[in-house]
Amino acid sequence: MKEDFLKYQAQTSPYPLGMEVSHAKGSYIYDTQNKKYLDFVAGVSACSLGHQHPKVNQAIIDQLHRYSHVMVYGEYAQHPAVAYCKLLVENLPPGLNKVYLVNSGTEATEGALKLVRRVTGRSQLISCHYAYHGNTMGSMSVMGFEERKQIFRPLIPDVDFITFNNEADLEKITTKTAGIILESIQGGAGFIEPQHDFLAKVKKRCEEVGALMIIDEIQPGFGRTGKLFGFENYNVVPDVVIIGKGMAGGMPVGGFIANAQHMDLLSHDPKLGHITTFGGHPVIAAACLATLEEILEKDYAQQSLAKEKLFRELLVHPLITEVRGRGLMLAAMTENPEITNQVIFKCQEKGLILFWLLFEGCAIRITPPLTISEDEIREGCGIIIEAMNEIMAG
Repeated sequence: MKEDFLKYQAQTSPYPLGMEVSHAKGSYIYDTQNKKYLDFVAGVSACSLGHQHPKVNQAIIDQLHRYSHVMVYGEYAQHPAVAYCKLLVENLPPGLNKVYLVNSGTEATEGALKLVRRVTGRSQLISCHYAYHGNTMGSMSVMGFEERKQIFRPLIPDVDFITFNNEADLEKITTKTAGIILESIQGGAGFIEPQHDFLAKVKKRCEEVGALMIIDEIQPGFGRTGKLFGFENYNVVPDVVIIGKGMAGGMPVGGFIANAQHMDLLSHDPKLGHITTFGGHPVIAAACLATLEEILEKDYAQQSLAKEKLFRELLVHPLITEVRGRGLMLAAMTENPEITNQVIFKCQEKGLILFWLLFEGCAIRITPPLTISEDEIREGCGIIIEAMNEIMAG
């Protein structure tokens, strides 16, 4: 299977891990040799309830028996999408009360960027250095890593960049700015949290000049950082929220949320201001609804903080310089990328799945399912420490 994988499937890097997957259950993935791997990555924060969660699976099965795709997004009222958007809005601040469902996080970014231009009538967009908001052309335009996008230029014009947590840069937000897009916790940059009320200060500056603030919750959202959404940790309510990854328990989905007055502008002058065929797909929306209900019912957001504490107690080693992040969005930092690579590869050999971050080579990604148990955390951290001991021993 690996040969055919490399021969027939387009690759994203020269050296994919290439594990031949047989099945997955709970916090574990099994290869075709029936070796099991404890999953500390959760599909890069997407499998929020682990693998094959029974409530999510049953919701998918039940909806398949009713109907699947019937009409392009926004034309028919379909129960799974309506019920999901209603429950989502009921758990958001009052100003975030209308949801547009799409197929992925990067499409959600595209929609949000269009929305702030439509609302303000302005063109300038501002993002952050080392930001990542997806990989389509608009999303890439607000990616703050030139090495990854230079070859694809020209991208969309009138985009400027500031440094996350640099208050002096907020002067770049002016009356020419349509919107600024920020992650509530910078992901690819190394799980960097906002400091000194930075996000609240960005919002205040936006209000002063009439710009809109977009917060990207694709990775921090849905209980991963101790709240349902990351921005709730930082004393701010954005104008637009982007969602994806963990919202459907591992199914492909995204969305953007704003107030109804702004969102309704996409329906006229011109009409069809943003359209999608498969956004709000009833089977995916059923998975979203089951996932959100389970996260809320079991209070996995609050549980993530207790699990973070355990991770921090266990991940103490001379090769770990610090543990960044919040909740179950953590990065164990090492002194250099070589050590990080060795740890990740050694742990995979020992049956633990870890991964990298996009732009920070020293970071070891630790983003397990929210459902991970304390025993599984102890098991995985024990493997990390064992691998690091072997590296130190030479």
